[in-house]
Amino acid sequence: MLDIAEELHRWVGQGRVFAVATVVAVGGSAPRQPGAALAVDSEGTAIGSVSGGCVEGAVYELCRQAIEDGTTVRERFGYSDDDAFAVGLTCGGVIDVLVTPVRADDPARPVFAAAFAAAAQGRAAAVARVTEGPDDLLGRLLLVRPDGTYEGGLGGHPELDRTAAAEARALLDAGRTGQVAIGADGSRCGRPLTLLVESSVPPPRMIVFGAIDFAAALVRAGRFLGYRVTVCDARPVFATAARFPDADEIVVDWPHRYLATTDVDTRTVLCVLTHDAKFDVPLLELALRLPVAYVGAMGSRRTHLERNERLREAGVPESRLAVLHSPIGLDLGARTPEETALSIAAEIVAERRGGSGLPLKGSHTPIHHEDAPARVPVA
Repeated sequence: MLDIAEELHRWVGQGRVFAVATVVAVGGSAPRQPGAALAVDSEGTAIGSVSGGCVEGAVYELCRQAIEDGTTVRERFGYSDDDAFAVGLTCGGVIDVLVTPVRADDPARPVFAAAFAAAAQGRAAAVARVTEGPDDLLGRLLLVRPDGTYEGGLGGHPELDRTAAAEARALLDAGRTGQVAIGADGSRCGRPLTLLVESSVPPPRMIVFGAIDFAAALVRAGRFLGYRVTVCDARPVFATAARFPDADEIVVDWPHRYLATTDVDTRTVLCVLTHDAKFDVPLLELALRLPVAYVGAMGSRRTHLERNERLREAGVPESRLAVLHSPIGLDLGARTPEETALSIAAEIVAERRGGSGLPLKGSHTPIHHEDAPARVPVA
C-alpha cells in the first residue's frame, strides 16, 4: 500500500473515497510481493497493481464493492488448470489480497492519511494491519513511528497494540515489509492474528566515488533503481553539477574522508570508479569495514590484484577482501559507459535479491528470490 502512498496522499487531500487492495501473502511464482497495492476511487480511477495484470480486473471489482458496502475482505487468487485465464494467475503461484475501503466516515481514515503523508514525504514509518484473524479485526491498522509511538488501533486486548507496535518497529528498523504472527491478547506466541507490516523508509543511498564519464551513466542507473545518489571526488574541476545533473548531491572531498563522516546503513551501495591507488586504498580500507550492502571497485584484473595486495598491507583481512566486488559489475561484455553502468546495476540488484547473475533460459532456479540477508562486517 505504501508503494503508492504519494498518489493516495493526493487522493486524501482531495477528499476522495477509495478502496485499497494490498497483497498480504504470496506463494509460488507470484508476480508481486506483499505490500504491492491497487487502489480504486469512487469514480473508477485506478492506480497501482497487485499482479502485473493477471487478476487486476477481478480485484478492481472487489474494490468497487468495498467502496459501496464498506466491508473489508480477503481473497485468494491462484493458478487454475481448468480456467487459467479467468481470474487466476497465468504465471502460476498464489496471492492473498486484502481489500480495505477508506471512506469519508471511516474512523481509521486519519490514520491512513497520516501513513500516506509520512511515506509520500520520505519520513520513516510502518503500518501494521490485521490480515488474518476475527472478521471484526480484519483490516484494523496501526501507524508506528521510529521512536515507537503509534496511532490507530487493532481492537481487542489492551496489550495487542503495544505488542504489534514493538514488532512493527523492529521491521521498520530493518527497512523491511513482512508478516508477523502474534496472540490476540498481545502475547508473542500462538497464531490467532497475522499482521502485515509495511515499512516506508527514505531511499537507500548510492555513493559513487570518481567523477568520470562512467560515473555519469551510473548516476542515471542508480536514480532509475530508486537510490539517492551522491558523487564524491577530490577534484573540483570534475565534480560539478554541470557534469552530473542527475546526482542528488555532489561532494568535493577526499573519498575516504567523506565516507568517514557521512551516514551509511545496510542498504547503502558504494561504487569506487577512481581506479587510482591514492584514492582507492584508503577508501576501500574503510569501506570494507562498514555495514553496507555492496562495495564495488572498477579496474582491470591486474589493477584488482595490485589493489588487493595494497589492502592486505594496510591490514584488511581476507574475509573482508572477499566481500569486495572487483572488477566491478557482471560480465555483459560492456564497452560504453551506459553498458558498464548496466553491468554494475545488474550486479547490485543480484546482490540485493540473491540472484545468480546467470541467464534464466535453461535454468531451473526460482525466478523470484527472497531478499538476500545483509552482510554485517566482522572486525
